[in-house]
Amino acid sequence: MATTTRLHADSDADSGIWWLDLGGVNAYLADDHGDLVLVDAGTPRDAGDVRDAVRETGHRVADVDRVLVTHYDLDHVGALSKLDLDAPVYVGRADAEVLVGRRKPDWRNRKGLLQRVSDLFVSAPDLPIRPVEDGDRIGSFTAYHTPGHSPGHTVYVAEDPSVAFLGDLVRESDGRLEPSPWAMSYDTDEVGRSLRRLVREAPDFEVAAMGHGTPIMRHGSDRLREAANRP
Repeated sequence: MATTTRLHADSDADSGIWWLDLGGVNAYLADDHGDLVLVDAGTPRDAGDVRDAVRETGHRVADVDRVLVTHYDLDHVGALSKLDLDAPVYVGRADAEVLVGRRKPDWRNRKGLLQRVSDLFVSAPDLPIRPVEDGDRIGSFTAYHTPGHSPGHTVYVAEDPSVAFLGDLVRESDGRLEPSPWAMSYDTDEVGRSLRRLVREAPDFEVAAMGHGTPIMRHGSDRLREAANRP
């Protein structure tokens, strides 16, 4: 069963961001100045929990105006085809090609081979798929291409609401952010480069919302900077 938590950028104001804790993975809902944005969607088995969690926020899945996907993985795109969405799906170009079936993950890479196996359980959603390039603006969010965990991995950062949807570039453990580990990444050196570039180029943000672990509600960009600077 999913739990839904409204995140706060500070003690006095709602951030307009909800954490949908699906158990093994996170999804998020954001109010982008009146547009309702779903970020990632969990596994195929999470579809019912996503619907229930969205309902807990006072919305319906039918209210979602767009979906931001951080990357192609079973636990981030698996429920897209099962949610009865009527909204465009934004995803980094390299991963968008996998999602729509134009390209298969690279079986010669350990992570690509894992994706090939899990691909059997992913159905391409019958929705407009909009490939995202580095620097694209989507509502209030700027897209940052952050490859390494997957070729098309993308982080979405906004100043209002003050949040970064980090996907699996990092994961949270005991309040610290750690880069995506070797076993789950295409290239950990590239993960490190993407992390350092994001820290250099993205504006500061309060909420660090990652795919795995507990979101950091304050000074998220500082925690990300610490992860990038750690040996």
